[in-house]
Amino acid sequence: MKHEKLEKNIGLLALCMVIAVSIGGLTQIVPLFFQDVTTQPIEGMVPRSALEVEGRDVYIANGCVGCHSQMIRPFRAETERYGHYSVAGESVWDHPFLWGSKRTGPDLARVGARYSDDWHRAHLNNPRDLVPESIMPAYPFLAHTPLDSSQTAKKLEVLRALGVPYTDQDIAGAAAAVQGKTEMDALVAYLQGLGTLIKSKR
Repeated sequence: MKHEKLEKNIGLLALCMVIAVSIGGLTQIVPLFFQDVTTQPIEGMVPRSALEVEGRDVYIANGCVGCHSQMIRPFRAETERYGHYSVAGESVWDHPFLWGSKRTGPDLARVGARYSDDWHRAHLNNPRDLVPESIMPAYPFLAHTPLDSSQTAKKLEVLRALGVPYTDQDIAGAAAAVQGKTEMDALVAYLQGLGTLIKSKR
């Protein structure tokens, strides 16, 4: 049989498998690069403020993405709990994206404006004060850790090079915008901005 040689030669079989998977993957992935729905920001989206950019870095540095996803799937059980399902246009300016896959805690894709700033501060300081059954660690040190503004402008420059439409004015004022702020301030600002544009259209 013609396929007998292929089945008995491990190296040749592995090569053919790689080729087959590559062709299949490319036929699904490549078209996405040419669809506006996956490459263009959603209507009305604006770049994150300098404080929100720093807050996103605090979020990453403290491992929040390890327990909280930011991707609501289009299933009724998820949309009823978290809100409108996530769309690709919300993430086109995220570098790296923080969709996540594990939910030890709730999804945060639509957490923006759901709670007050004071609620977030109290929750980050000691989650069990607000949610007694929570297993989330406390982050009281964030309120006493000042932001380092020395790299904020550079971060916005790098993001602009990756396609985020920051202006020269945004970059010039970045350091001043976060001066005197704490990591807690930045993280709360980031959380409050998550998913608000889609929520406003529901």
